[in-house]
Amino acid sequence: MRVVTQQEFGGPEVLRVIETDRPAPGPTEVLVRVHAAGINPVDWKTRAHEVFMGEPPYTVGWDVSGVVEELGFGATGVDVGDEVLGMPLFPRQAAAYADYVVAPSRHFVRKPKGLSHAEAAGLPLAGLTAWQALVDVANVQPGQRVLVDGAAGGVGHLAVQIAKARGAYVLGTASAPKHEFLRSLGVDEPVDYRDPNATVTGLDVLAATVGEESTSRWLPAVRHGGIVVTVAASQIDAPGVRHRQVLVEPDQIGLTGLVELIGKGQLKVHVEQTFPLEEAGKAHELGEAGRVTGKLVLTVA
Repeated sequence: MRVVTQQEFGGPEVLRVIETDRPAPGPTEVLVRVHAAGINPVDWKTRAHEVFMGEPPYTVGWDVSGVVEELGFGATGVDVGDEVLGMPLFPRQAAAYADYVVAPSRHFVRKPKGLSHAEAAGLPLAGLTAWQALVDVANVQPGQRVLVDGAAGGVGHLAVQIAKARGAYVLGTASAPKHEFLRSLGVDEPVDYRDPNATVTGLDVLAATVGEESTSRWLPAVRHGGIVVTVAASQIDAPGVRHRQVLVEPDQIGLTGLVELIGKGQLKVHVEQTFPLEEAGKAHELGEAGRVTGKLVLTVA
């Protein structure tokens, strides 16, 4: 089978496609034939320097959409032939940039029939990050004012839709040319982060997906008793405001919730561009430029 690997830290050019043996599932695991693999910022951060997996060689990638080809002993929840999606093993190596992935069966759910493999591959890591931040941690409620910082990005565009599905009034930051896209997602109040005079007030929840400097700008808008949920390491100093950091983890319950929203027409995955497996480096280069709307995805099968 093909697999994208790297022998050293570095830029996109260190990614290489090699041939290796197909893995076999162990107890409670499944073998999935990968049809598409989502790309996330953690992929190029891990490629460029140590984040979670130590020294190379290794294969990055955690978002998988594909078809179950083999069950290990005791594997449950899915069957051979099922189309599935998942974010297995994070932050340990899942090696999603490959023709096949082996992982625990309960790290996957069945893919909705109306969802393409490319869209499905763009959902798990970004979607679970948004779900765990807004549902599990912030417990967003109807009528609350929620600001999604970086609302046009991979996590952000899904976070907006999750907050709307829970009845929130949603504000979202993006450059002005992306405001129509934000409105199409359900954003009630787009905010141009490039406008130095842009202000917001009375936030119950700040979902911070961009970085510490941007979070600091919007922090004063969070009301006393409100919550800031960050998906990147940052320090928050605001008396009366709660702060929680989220590191996404495999979550079948969260995946099920996301799939249910898709089934209800309340959640869509926007895929800006796809690349063949052999162009993983090119995809990383585009992603690192920081201008992607929604998701980038590798098409594998």
